[in-house]
Amino acid sequence: MLGASAAPAGVKAVDGLAVLDRAAFGRRAFLRACALDVQARKPGNVSIASPGHGMQAEHFKASAAAAACPISSAGARVGERIEVAVRAAWQATHCNTNLGIVLLCAPLLAAFERCGGAGGAEGLRAALEEVLQALDVEDARAAYRAIALARPGGLGRAPAQDVAEAPTVGLREAMALAAHRDRIAWQYQHGYPDVFGLGLPAFLAARARGAARAMQATFLEFLAALPDSHIVRKHGDAVAHCVIGEAAHWRERARRGELLDDDPAFAAWDEGLKARALNPGTSADLCVAVALAAALTEACPASPRFY
Repeated sequence: MLGASAAPAGVKAVDGLAVLDRAAFGRRAFLRACALDVQARKPGNVSIASPGHGMQAEHFKASAAAAACPISSAGARVGERIEVAVRAAWQATHCNTNLGIVLLCAPLLAAFERCGGAGGAEGLRAALEEVLQALDVEDARAAYRAIALARPGGLGRAPAQDVAEAPTVGLREAMALAAHRDRIAWQYQHGYPDVFGLGLPAFLAARARGAARAMQATFLEFLAALPDSHIVRKHGDAVAHCVIGEAAHWRERARRGELLDDDPAFAAWDEGLKARALNPGTSADLCVAVALAAALTEACPASPRFY
């Protein structure tokens, strides 16, 4: 039964109410981060302002609502959180809206359960490293089942530990084998440096202008700095680097605090990316993880703050 499994190895004993408070806070923070994902126009991605790729914002809202309880279930293993959350989201929408989000956010929520927000970003990151180190083959098998269900585009085949076969190594080891072609897997291998080192400072710097604009600015930081691995898998590295070049101009304007949504050219770029079937999905997934980390690093379950 979900939530009935033993707490992850290494979790210090705390009273049950405290654990449930952390789970409830994490669930609300996850829902808020997912809401920001569609509130902000992020060119190439689905938003309230602009559907695309056969999906609308309502698909993402429904999948977030379905995934919120299982991904934040107190005491659940990371693999269990991933598998049950992805299954619930799939049943709600019958499309892959949040596999990457779930893969990134499940370890963060498990880490928050360990540290309860103590120590801010460094405390959460230290707890996250403990969570990642403890991932085992059962976590890998559960995550593989989730990936097989979601069927992400452009996945291809891997020479070792392919997702079409049962894994024989822990989840972090399996992710390390995929890290050269998938930026989410790269986070597992290296301890989320893109989230804490690139995304979180950008989000916090822009937050005074509003959470949605902070989300947008963070997305542009990722898109202008890193080849989006979802685009690379489907269209190749050269196309991904072209998108980096297109994003650089908008990133600089966002850094200056300009209101990009007032510029028709920004909306036109969004629609143009979608017309070319270019979806920077990995960059968007990383943004949700950043927004979640921002809430968790400033958490006080008794009086929550969500940006």
